Amino acid sequence: MMMEHGEVNWYSQRLQRTMNVRVYGSGEGVPMLVFPSQDAMCDNFENFGMIDVLAGDIESGRIQLFCVDSVDAETWSNVWGDKAWRANRQELYYAYVIEEVIPFLRKENRSKRHPIAAGCSLGGMQASIVFFRRPDIFDGVLSLSGSYDAKYFTDGWMDTTLYDNSPLDFLSHMPPSHPYIDTYNQRRIVLCVGQGRWEEECRRTTALMGDVLYEKGIHAWVDFWGYDVDHDWEWWRKQIVYFLPYILREEEERL
Repeated sequence: MMMEHGEVNWYSQRLQRTMNVRVYGSGEGVPMLVFPSQDAMCDNFENFGMIDVLAGDIESGRIQLFCVDSVDAETWSNVWGDKAWRANRQELYYAYVIEEVIPFLRKENRSKRHPIAAGCSLGGMQASIVFFRRPDIFDGVLSLSGSYDAKYFTDGWMDTTLYDNSPLDFLSHMPPSHPYIDTYNQRRIVLCVGQGRWEEECRRTTALMGDVLYEKGIHAWVDFWGYDVDHDWEWWRKQIVYFLPYILREEEERL
């Protein structure tokens, strides 16, 4: 079976620019909303071999990937830009994903499953933002080497808009009676990080996220891989294959 794939785009009034989405797989697969690594675009997973390692799962109809563009160059990477403008731009990107990409995904995918948010590095952060803000419309999150403290990108600066895009902050202050806690526990949450080169900040915030999730009674698989595991695609390709059966809930189907 040949892999179905294609690319679509439309002009987002929110972002005032044309945004692209690459789709891999048929409409019967479990949908995965994939965010690229820092400053990258919708071809990121293909360029770094992630589509290759998932090709069998895509071709068999196990999963369907929706890979989006980023606006990181205007937000997280825009270190000399006005911080409030950057935060607002990130919020507009969040709204673009929720209000524009998700309806497109639902139209294209016929599985009737909620999507799984996924990404590596800064893509893992974006996946965690959309999942933890809207667990009612996602079935899980798979974040590989994500960073979860938005203040890291703004030299400690914070406003209410950036707060909403900083999972470590808004989860820390979530009251134990919040209804989303029950919703999280009906989902699959995977936060994985290596302990090798270039993983320092991601390891720090993954550990803090693990503490927060435990304190809130939120069930999650927070996994620290070895000291030889770097912040790099070589390891993310291995990790996504390793965690895929869990995030797809396939072990439940075998019981």
